[in-house]
Amino acid sequence: MTGPLAPFRWRDVTLTQVSPVALAVLAALAIAYALAARRAGTWPRARTGWFVAGLVALALATQSVLGVYDRAYFGDHMIQHLALIMVAGPLLALAMPLDLLAAVSPRARAALASRAGQALTHPLVAFGAYFVFIPVTHLTGLFNVVLAHPWAHEAEHLAFVVVGYLFFRAALGRESGRQLHPGLRLVYVMAAVPVDTFTGLALAMSSHNPFPAYVGLAPRGSTAGSILADVHLGGAIMWIGGDALMLAWAIPIAWAWVREEDRRTAALDAQLDAQGR
Repeated sequence: MTGPLAPFRWRDVTLTQVSPVALAVLAALAIAYALAARRAGTWPRARTGWFVAGLVALALATQSVLGVYDRAYFGDHMIQHLALIMVAGPLLALAMPLDLLAAVSPRARAALASRAGQALTHPLVAFGAYFVFIPVTHLTGLFNVVLAHPWAHEAEHLAFVVVGYLFFRAALGRESGRQLHPGLRLVYVMAAVPVDTFTGLALAMSSHNPFPAYVGLAPRGSTAGSILADVHLGGAIMWIGGDALMLAWAIPIAWAWVREEDRRTAALDAQLDAQGR
């Protein structure tokens, strides 16, 4: 971007920014996953479908109009942030890429079984990363660095995806490793809701623009008042949108808990019936 963009109009919703590097990375990931799934032999196609869906979410978040305006509007950044961490992240978690990697690579399997691998994928580490990452990247001067340097912005995108993947990896409980009780998974997700609520409310109630970099990056014709209004909008999107997405993911997690309890009850009934005979 060589200068401030023109203000967004709804006719601009079809705009795209095509990054050959980003698209090449996404294509390489898709090919690598497909080849690994083929090598694994019995890898379920549904998991491959989840992986493709995750890559599509990544492409839409970074290459569509969201990517065009992600350094111009804070509200746009928040929509993009939610798409990366709460849409792409859990979709990739459903694809179980680490389990696939372990299935086809003895070295990867050994690395995941090591202390470092177990620590990285531990639910408490994932929760801690989410708990710290969200407010630090939105309530400190770090976001000004992200706005000022495109490379830092791209690094933030990657961090969003990694944090989202690790968090929902533990919340969904599909992959191997340290597992939470199905009921605790629901608590795990609900405990993260206040993080977005606090961060979103802090931004929505800000009395001044906390990100001076927007003065030079906001669309042409922006004023101090319009920039602050955009910050407030972004805070509301994080607060309401983030909480809504967390609650949406809580539904299948709660359903899985109910099914698990039904299975345990049925198994216990069968055992008692066998003993009664």
